[in-house]
Amino acid sequence: MNIPAELKYTKDHEWIRIEGNIAIVGITDFAQSELGDIVYVEVETEDEELDAEEIFGSVEAVKTVSDLFMPLSGKIIEFNTALESNPEAVNKDAYGEGWMIKIEMSDESQIENLLTAEGYQALIG
Repeated sequence: MNIPAELKYTKDHEWIRIEGNIAIVGITDFAQSELGDIVYVEVETEDEELDAEEIFGSVEAVKTVSDLFMPLSGKIIEFNTALESNPEAVNKDAYGEGWMIKIEMSDESQIENLLTAEGYQALIG
């Protein structure tokens, strides 16, 4: 299982890459493998301010639909529109081309609440 050490994680299986006051968010390699073939990613919250743990969208796989949760409070400033025509990028490259949103963080202290790679590895076993 691929769990990059430089990223942060949530108990809901989102990964977060911090770049200044911007957080890039996607779902983990573990999450995409559990979901199976992803056929649709829906994010209708672009340009909205959301609190940590609010639902920002959903990901649909062949067998199930799963909500996506905000890892940090802030404004969604970008959705990866490439996923509209290529949702399988989440399966193929969860930490690269499969990223989902960019958040302009409103409270950077919330980063401390996120899991490290080691903490996430312990969570999933």
